[in-house]
Amino acid sequence: MSLAMLSVVYWGTYDKGKPRNRILLAGLRSANVEVIECHSALWDGIKDKSQISGWLSKAILLFRWLWCYPFLIAEYWRLPAHDCLVVGYMGHLDLFFIWPFAKLKGVPICWDAFLSLYNTVVEDRQIVGRYNPLAWLLFILEWLACRLADTIILDTKAHGCYFVETFKLPREKVKCVLVGAETDVFTPAGNAASRNKQQSDTCRVLFYGQFSPLHGVKTVIQAAKLLEDEDVEWILIGHGQEAEAIKQELAGWQKSRITWLEWVHYEELRDWLTTADVCIGVLGDTAKARLIIPNKVFQAIAAGCPIITMESPAIRELVGEGHPGIVLVPPAAPEDLARAIQRSCKTASMVNRQSLYRDLRPRITPEALGREFFEILQSSCGVKA
Repeated sequence: MSLAMLSVVYWGTYDKGKPRNRILLAGLRSANVEVIECHSALWDGIKDKSQISGWLSKAILLFRWLWCYPFLIAEYWRLPAHDCLVVGYMGHLDLFFIWPFAKLKGVPICWDAFLSLYNTVVEDRQIVGRYNPLAWLLFILEWLACRLADTIILDTKAHGCYFVETFKLPREKVKCVLVGAETDVFTPAGNAASRNKQQSDTCRVLFYGQFSPLHGVKTVIQAAKLLEDEDVEWILIGHGQEAEAIKQELAGWQKSRITWLEWVHYEELRDWLTTADVCIGVLGDTAKARLIIPNKVFQAIAAGCPIITMESPAIRELVGEGHPGIVLVPPAAPEDLARAIQRSCKTASMVNRQSLYRDLRPRITPEALGREFFEILQSSCGVKA
């Protein structure tokens, strides 16, 4: 299929610090789509939005958030004619401000929802209870936002089904574009022998991400304790909601072989992946964990690093019946994780890292995802090829 020119305005306060937005923007441009960005860099420097604390910080952020909209709307109104408008992640509030102006121009709206705030805050992280007024506010906000958008994009079909069932949406309104990886940043570096196994038989296990219930870092610590007498080195990179609980878990553990880095530069993650024998994906026993495939799974694939992650409907969308480089375990099961790590460490030197990337490359590159997104926009916006 030849890709016809499509003109798209990418609008809002979408966070360009998140790979999701960078990948979709790059993918659309690679698919011969004219992308006009109308953007406010609201989230620059804020890595984990759930960790914004203090009423003053929240008040300043809210003021900046509301203040940017008149300028974004004025800029949008001056833009030339275009086929459709994309509200990037996270654009839950953006939709309410741009909707009347997009309608005045007769332009359909495609919203990359990517995640549910209600599901994240209430069901997954359990920051507030289901009957808390904030929970009701988030649910109503998303219910309405889903009705303002003409098309809604999620990262997996399983996640899309959650939106359809939770917010009572027509199935044809919800589409799927996988997360993927920035394959110019994450590249394979040869087989596991590149770690120079002749000098060390130590098995290196890497975990990185937000310390939230979804990621299941507590399960990683429990597995580490089960393997404390084996030659395993653990690298933890991240911080977040469960950080204090993890510190207490590690306190006084004499045999700990865990190196914990709260943060590294994004580009350095590739080096950590290429020196690891196995990377841990998500292990949390939460509804959201079953719906998503996190960035790090795609990044590990792109870097050719073997992965252990939880069995879920979402991961099956990517690997089908399975792949030799990806081991699936039950969620929140430290014994199963420990056994999987033992097996992975024994076979690390035999894993062909190049083949892991080569086999799944057609599903994870920005170019492949850009073509999928283009076809969704073309169909949803009524633009003929």
